[in-house]
Amino acid sequence: MIIMLLDHTRDYVHREGLAGDPLNLATTSVFLYFTRWITHLCAPGFVLLAGASAGFQRQRGTPIPQLSRFLWTRGLFLIFMELTVVRLVVYFDANLVFLANLQVIWAIGIAMIALAALVHLPQRAIFAIGALIVCGHNLLDGIRVPVWSNPTLPEPTALARLWMVVHQGGYFPLFGFPSPVVRLQYPVLPWIGVIALGYVFADLWLLDIQKRRRALVRLSLAMILVFLALRIPNLYGDNLPWHPQDTLLKSIGSFMNVQKYPPSLLFLLVTLAPCLLLLSRLDGRTFTGPLARVFVTYGRVPMFFYLLQWAWAHLCGMAVAAAHGMSLAPYFQSRGETFLGAPVPVFAGNLRDVYLCWLLGAVVLYFPCRWYAAVKARRKDLVLLRYL
Repeated sequence: MIIMLLDHTRDYVHREGLAGDPLNLATTSVFLYFTRWITHLCAPGFVLLAGASAGFQRQRGTPIPQLSRFLWTRGLFLIFMELTVVRLVVYFDANLVFLANLQVIWAIGIAMIALAALVHLPQRAIFAIGALIVCGHNLLDGIRVPVWSNPTLPEPTALARLWMVVHQGGYFPLFGFPSPVVRLQYPVLPWIGVIALGYVFADLWLLDIQKRRRALVRLSLAMILVFLALRIPNLYGDNLPWHPQDTLLKSIGSFMNVQKYPPSLLFLLVTLAPCLLLLSRLDGRTFTGPLARVFVTYGRVPMFFYLLQWAWAHLCGMAVAAAHGMSLAPYFQSRGETFLGAPVPVFAGNLRDVYLCWLLGAVVLYFPCRWYAAVKARRKDLVLLRYL
């Protein structure tokens, strides 16, 4: 979650946050590339652990019908939040020409609704479905519908819009332009596979702790080996083949630049492997001290933190722009205007500004999150707090 704050701070503080591609080898720097790449760990970790959280509820004795009901209602709540509150704190704009950029909260919501159906199946069937989706969805990469990038082009058909939602991503108007435009940044099929595997992944916690740690290490190493076996020859699992470059660092950059939208098999392997390896080192250990309290507090109120960190990133960007004597207008520019041809906003900060704002946010946001965690613990009678 704290790494996620770094990504979104870069979005709104760095001068090329929305206008450039930090993974473009022709224009990036080593530190800018790393700043973006390390944040790839966030979304796969969130979705895998969302599935594991549901698995832990089953292990604690929650009846399957009750668990299923919680999953689909929480999924609908997350979709509602993506379209309303999340959109407002991300863009500081209420112009509904651009309705939403459907990102990770939307993807988790849809994946939870799918998992609400899957939990009625045997564990082996859930695992098989999840593995089939994660390992096989790249076979669908060749199915492409025309990209709708501006209102002068023919609008996507209903089937084309459905395919964007499921696997391809892209823009489309809800009911025909000029009705609100939606951007599908997180097509949902691969994330359904990840959350299904996460649900079964929770069964590792039925093992003895030493066996579980060894299993996590072996699973992580196996994922890395599969990644290398597929990536080195550009054999399968990603739409962005790598090529040797004129320097070693650029070659590594090309090798590690895997597709996130939608997440390819190789993307999921190379991002989840270090998460599992880190988990094997942290599992079962007790940590004390101020830093541990910060991490635990943020983990108790993930949705609350998610909303705050977007607002923090936006406000930091405005503060840096003001310090550089730049206009704050780009921070309120409608994404609908950008879609219709207005220039992409350019901000003012450099990487030093990004990291200073990030570190400050990691400290400052602790205090409202601590307050909210206490309210959430105290007011268990308020069902809505369970979803936030």
